[in-house]
Amino acid sequence: MASITSELVGLHSEYYGKGPTKARSYMVSDTVVSILEGGFTTVEATLIAEGKARAVHEVRRSFQSAMEGRFRAVVEKATGRKVIAYLSQTHTDPDLAVELFVLDGRSPDAESHHRPDGERSPREGPST
Repeated sequence: MASITSELVGLHSEYYGKGPTKARSYMVSDTVVSILEGGFTTVEATLIAEGKARAVHEVRRSFQSAMEGRFRAVVEKATGRKVIAYLSQTHTDPDLAVELFVLDGRSPDAESHHRPDGERSPREGPST
């Protein structure tokens, strides 16, 4: 997870000119979540302070769309698994972003995971 965090921070730093001040990533089953804090540029912080948070969200969404391939590649390289879905959300107060990646298949060493209702997903087959 450290390499995912480091590379995502690096992409933000390279393309925004400023990266998050704190970041962490977690992997749970087929999901990777990265939380990036403190990454707004001076321009974005000024717009937010002036009540223009919507403009910041729109620019960030456009950026995430343009960068999706690069973000997916970071996670695929680190996990050895294909990213089948990528979702990104920015929050202005507090200043943070969440990058969520859903991976296909299961890692070779993963234990069987059950849904919260106790039933197995169709992909997992019947319970024994």
